[in-house]
Amino acid sequence: MKIPIFQIDAFTDKVFAGNPAAVCPLEYWLEDEVLQNIAAENNLSETAFFVDRGDFFQLRWFTPQTEVDLCGHATLAAAYVLFNHLGYKEKTIRFKTRSGILSVSQNDELLTMNFPSADLIKVDTPPDLIEGLGYEPVATYQSDDLLALYDSEEMVARLDPDFMKLSELSARGIIVTAKGNSVDFVSRFFAPAVGIPEDPVTGSAHCTLIPYWAEKLGKTRMTAKQVSCRGGDLICENKKDGVVIGGQARLYMEGKINF
Repeated sequence: MKIPIFQIDAFTDKVFAGNPAAVCPLEYWLEDEVLQNIAAENNLSETAFFVDRGDFFQLRWFTPQTEVDLCGHATLAAAYVLFNHLGYKEKTIRFKTRSGILSVSQNDELLTMNFPSADLIKVDTPPDLIEGLGYEPVATYQSDDLLALYDSEEMVARLDPDFMKLSELSARGIIVTAKGNSVDFVSRFFAPAVGIPEDPVTGSAHCTLIPYWAEKLGKTRMTAKQVSCRGGDLICENKKDGVVIGGQARLYMEGKINF
């Protein structure tokens, strides 16, 4: 059997930057074990699979270890493939996912995604989080992820986490963030518990970051940068019914999977 595969660098305007995601258009759903094996073989933070259902595309995301409920960069990558390589002509794509209906629109080279926002509650900083990150944050918040606030972009950039220690925390992942120097805010994202020590650019983390920084900065429209080694740039907007996350993408590779 052969299925197409695209590798897309998301949240960047050039290859070798942003967050790489594999995208596999399917005519019908394969067994979950096959999807998981493909994602493990790709060994990228996420592989996106979608099936055309007429009025929408059913979309699923897999890390090398497990299926996840929400992934921003692989959604952006899937939309990029549809708009730029599979001849999709409408202005907006609707994806049906485990997190509901997600829409992606294209305006020239900018892709914008409408995602749900995540609520935060302030919590005491777990000792394992301090030990895992190496520096105590200014404050810690909880959603599906833990969010650790630091007082400078430089502090966020120089963190050198203990991933084994972070994997012991009861959270999907750990977001670290601070006010930016040339952008409104910066972040990094660690998820060793699901097989991703550091994710280069994390769209889903911005479901938490955007409402947090919108309230803190008193702004609805913001720019953001994920200061991982590869780096990524995001355009952000906080809305009453969710968040808008925007960015560019580039094709790195196209081919066929044989099995």
